[in-house]
Order: sequence, then C-alpha cells, then structure tokens
Amino acid sequence: MRPADRLFRIIQLMRSSGRAMTAAEIAEKMEVAPRTIYRDMEHLMASGAPIEGERGVGYMLREAFDAPPLTFTFEQLEALAFGLRAVEMLGDPKLGKSAREARDKMLDILPEDHRQRLVGAPIHAFRSASQPPTESLSEIRRAIGEARKIWIAYHSLDGERSQRVILPVALCAFGTIWLVTAWCEMRDDFRDFRVDRIEDWQMLSDRFTLEPHQAYEVYLQRLQKG
Repeated sequence: MRPADRLFRIIQLMRSSGRAMTAAEIAEKMEVAPRTIYRDMEHLMASGAPIEGERGVGYMLREAFDAPPLTFTFEQLEALAFGLRAVEMLGDPKLGKSAREARDKMLDILPEDHRQRLVGAPIHAFRSASQPPTESLSEIRRAIGEARKIWIAYHSLDGERSQRVILPVALCAFGTIWLVTAWCEMRDDFRDFRVDRIEDWQMLSDRFTLEPHQAYEVYLQRLQKG
C-alpha cells in the first residue's frame, strides 16, 4: 500500500472507531509495524490533521473532523460499486487491485446503512475461469498511456499468424474478451486485436504521435457509419 493510501485509511479507521486507538491496534489493521504508524501520525499531525495523542498513550480523531459527504443516491453508489467489481473481475491484476482499493475507500466513508446495503447488494460480476486476464493487458494499458509502440506476434481466429508493430489507442471489453484497437503499421489502418490471441509482445522504446486520421475518434466515427 502506498504511504498516501495508508494515511487515508488511517484517518478513516480512526473516524469509524470513534475512540482512542493505540499505534499497535492501527498497525495491525494496516498490516505494518507500529513504528511506521508512529511516523504516519507525526506526518498527519504536522500536516494539520485534528489528531490528539502521543506515543505510548494512543491517538484519537477529534469529533469535529469528518470527511466531506458524498452526494450520490444509493442507486448511483450501487452503479459505482458494480462497475468497480466488474473491473476487479475483468481487468488485469494491477487494475483489479486498484478497483478493490477504490471500492474499500468508497465503503469506508459511507454512512453505515449505505455501507451495509452495498455490501449485501445482490449484484455481482464474474470472470470465466477458462479466460483469466492475460499478462499483456496491463502492458497494453501502459503503452496507451505512454503512447508507446508495441511489437506483437498475433494468431487470428482464421489461423493466420503474423508479426506486427501497432500503435495502441484503446481497450474494450466484450464480456470476458478484451480487444485492443490500434493503428497497424503493416495494414496502414485500424485493426482490432483480441488480447488473448497475442502470443508474444514487446513494448518498444519508440513513442508515437497520432496523425488526425489515426485518432480513436475517427475509428468510432467509422463504426457509427457502419
């Protein structure tokens, strides 16, 4: 867990407890050593967080402090929770972990009645055991964010094998199938590639700048026109 995330979780833990907590108690919840919590408390108090206490005694959050309220209806919160659950199930391990952490943060700051309703809501997302996310998914996400070219060895549905350099512009999930939309240098046009059919890949050092006709919006316009 990143230090910034841990500080946020400490505040939420102390707020929900409503009492003084020792560094050992907090450390157990955060799965870190007590000395780490001592440093975190010093940082929080120096940053102006309304925490009272000291080493060997315990720490308590003053009642005046509270997180800003979320102005979402329950149905909106349910939609967010379901979306995060779907990302957790369908995304790659890094994206899934981030979705779980985001969901935990959301639950931490909700009123108790909303939190219990969301935890028990009969709405779920599942992943097929036969089609887990491939390792290349997180690398493709990174390549899109960094505008990096990717070399791929691809096996199409009709049995054709090819090696290409692509400029990835978007990822899209259809059920358990992920597609990467890219500008293919070999075809000099847009192509969709199933991520689970990429047999090998390598992120290249080459970065790219899309020409106007290579923009993802142009691809979407083509789809709308049929």
